Amino acid sequence: MQNGDEPDALPEGATLTPAAVARRLGVAAATLRTWDRRYGLGPSEHTAGAHRRYTAADLERLTAMRSLTLGGVAPAEAARLARSGATGRHLAVVPDPSPAVEPGDGPVPLPEQEPVAATPTEVVDAALRGDSAAMRALLTPGEDLARWWSDLIVPARAGVAARTVLARPGDEPDEVIVAAALAALRDRFSRVPRHPSRRRVVLLFAPPGESRPLELHVLAAALADHGLDARVVAGPAGRTRLGEIVTMTSPSAAVVMSEREDPDLSVIEALSAQHPELLQFVMVPDAAAGLVPLSHRVQRVRSFAGVLHEVVAVAEGAAGGVR
Repeated sequence: MQNGDEPDALPEGATLTPAAVARRLGVAAATLRTWDRRYGLGPSEHTAGAHRRYTAADLERLTAMRSLTLGGVAPAEAARLARSGATGRHLAVVPDPSPAVEPGDGPVPLPEQEPVAATPTEVVDAALRGDSAAMRALLTPGEDLARWWSDLIVPARAGVAARTVLARPGDEPDEVIVAAALAALRDRFSRVPRHPSRRRVVLLFAPPGESRPLELHVLAAALADHGLDARVVAGPAGRTRLGEIVTMTSPSAAVVMSEREDPDLSVIEALSAQHPELLQFVMVPDAAAGLVPLSHRVQRVRSFAGVLHEVVAVAEGAAGGVR
């Protein structure tokens, strides 16, 4: 099965091992373990002295869970809907009534509800004035970075992009937002506790030759909130250099992000050839979806919430040393 497709139905009475289910769904085995432990979506078939096995009903629930989380539905809500017995096809269009990210177990807790103090309009006005001091105050994030990104930064940048202005030399409204957001993320990261038991590295990068999206840094900060050592690859990073970095850091996962509709994703295949064990999560516009070289170790994720959930689940599995 390729990502986004429904897996073939199981023959009546057939069961699958966790490894087989992971391959059919295109997810990491660690993700299945997290869904079992946290949401009760584990295998229901059990024989004494043998590993538990997934039934056709189990697979249907997991397919729904996968479809919903990739579509941006909060994991807890996705699990509730999946357990209700509906299929992924029916659930794919269900709106997300809850915050985009479920609280994790990292050093900075993420609350279930948190209002955004500033408004996109206030941010747009400060950007058009070139008021960096006001911008820094407006863009101080709360604990839920996913909501900060989706409810404040994204609409504010869209508002600025829709304006035609006669800017003074050195004034670039969108850059005022970007600079303040990056400063806020640096300050936040400096206050995140770090300790020897920190989990394995997660690498985040843009395809070679592309600028790094601001969203990549926001995602790195959100992963740090969950206790992960998230690193954004900056500077020259071609195929050879990225391969060397993966060798040096042994990451639990890599995130590749592009905002272009025609990205050069050949680096993904190169990394897969050099490091076949590496899990890669790819975020690209819908127009570029067909360019992603999907496999059981390369997955396309459509939303910030989806990639955050997937990477945290993988890192939890790596940290636990489970099979």
